[in-house]
Amino acid sequence: MNLLLLDPAELDEEGRARIVGRRAEHLLRVLKVEAGDTVRVGVIGGKLGSGRVTAVEGEAVRLTVELAREPDCELHLELILALPRPIMLQRILKQATVLGVRRFHLIRSRRVEKSFFHSPVLAPEKIRALLLEGMEQAMDTWLPEVCIHPQFKPFVEDVLPTLDGQGLIAHPGVDGTVSGLPVSGRSGQRLLLAIGPEGGWSDYELGQFLDRGFYGFTMGRRILHVDTAVVGLLAQLQLLYDLRQR
Repeated sequence: MNLLLLDPAELDEEGRARIVGRRAEHLLRVLKVEAGDTVRVGVIGGKLGSGRVTAVEGEAVRLTVELAREPDCELHLELILALPRPIMLQRILKQATVLGVRRFHLIRSRRVEKSFFHSPVLAPEKIRALLLEGMEQAMDTWLPEVCIHPQFKPFVEDVLPTLDGQGLIAHPGVDGTVSGLPVSGRSGQRLLLAIGPEGGWSDYELGQFLDRGFYGFTMGRRILHVDTAVVGLLAQLQLLYDLRQR
């Protein structure tokens, strides 16, 4: 836990908070804080700053918080993901949050099993816990939104046109490459990255994205697990964005 995240409701008007549960246990058992110590703090959906420990009361920690700066968001990434197996989805939600995804669209494709949409992993409280773990790791206060779309056609016809950003779709065998991606390096650029199941998008699904202006590209001849592809592509997009900023 690189950042202690607080819900806005946990702070009183004087900027004081009382922490219990998992976060307090981490402060006490791992960081071994004592009165007078300072820890990094962020408010969910708000600013970053620091918290000074004013008291340790058994299994609870009291803090006085000062918030100084807004989180950075130079590249706004949204991930359109054909819903993977639940165990893989858990890894992706956390890892992609660490890598800066601002919104997730979990969609149906022909190779996605219907049963995946009934997984307990999609319970709001489970999703929130995974996202918060990613935010704590990355030291970010942006809580990503997770949108679930159980039907492909309504998503591409009704939802996709409302999304803002340059569309990118990964698929084996298409002509585009990572080096040719239309990533400008412009501050505030918005990208929509679509990643399909391990078997790839169907021809119909790929065509629907391409018809709506998505740039099709491949990572090469190797077929990757979805969670590996997500991490690899997000890291490469960030690197490409950083290089083109110079």
